[in-house]
Amino acid sequence: MKISEIFYSIQGEGTLVGVPSVFVRTSGCNLRCVWCDTPYTSWAPEGSDWTVERIVETVDTFRAGHVVVTGGEPMIAPRIVELTQQLRQRGLHITIETAGTVHAPVACDLMSISPKLKNSTPFERDGGRWAQQHDRLRWQPSVLKELLAAYEYQLKFVIADPQDLVELELMREVLKAPRGKVLLMPEGTSAETIRQRGLWLAEICKERGYRFSPRLHVDLWGDKRGV
Repeated sequence: MKISEIFYSIQGEGTLVGVPSVFVRTSGCNLRCVWCDTPYTSWAPEGSDWTVERIVETVDTFRAGHVVVTGGEPMIAPRIVELTQQLRQRGLHITIETAGTVHAPVACDLMSISPKLKNSTPFERDGGRWAQQHDRLRWQPSVLKELLAAYEYQLKFVIADPQDLVELELMREVLKAPRGKVLLMPEGTSAETIRQRGLWLAEICKERGYRFSPRLHVDLWGDKRGV
C-alpha cells in the first residue's frame, strides 16, 4: 500500500473530536477537490510502498486505542480489507475517512463519510482537466446507501457558502439520513477562515438540527502535516 504518513495526534473532526488516534494516511485518490487540504495524496500523490505488516507494527508502537485510516481515498488502496482486519485483531477502534464513492468489505467501527458537494469541483484548477471526472464520481448514492446500511456512520459535509445547503438537503433526502447523523464543517485551512464561516454555520446547525464539526487540529497547529 502506498502510504503518505503515519502519525499520532488527536481527532480534529467529527463525533470523535479530541480522541487520541493514530492516523494512517494512504496516498492516491479518485477525486480532485479544488480545496483539498492533503494535495500530496491527490493532486500530486507522494509516499512509499508499505507492507500491511509494517503498517500494523508501526501503529502498535503508539499504544493507542483508536486508529483512523484516511487519505486520499483509503477505500481504493490495495489490501485495505486485509489492513483493517489486522487492525481489528489488535482490538483497535477503526475509523475510515472516505468520500463514499467506493465500497469494500472493510472492518470499521465508524465510517466517516464526506460526500462531495459541487463546491469541491475543480472547474478552473489545473486547467479544469479533472473537473469532468470529479463531477461524475463525487456523488454515488448507491454506494453511499450500501455503506450506511453496513456500518455505524457519520456524514460530514464541507460547507463554503450557505447556498451549499440546498444540495446537501437533496443528498440527505436521497439517503434518508437522520439529521443527527449529519455534520457540517466549515471549509478552510486557517483558523480565522474556519472561525468566520463557523459563526454562520453554527446558526444553521441550530436552526436545522445538524451537528457542527470543528477542525480542532487546524485551531491548534494550523495547516500542517503530521498533526
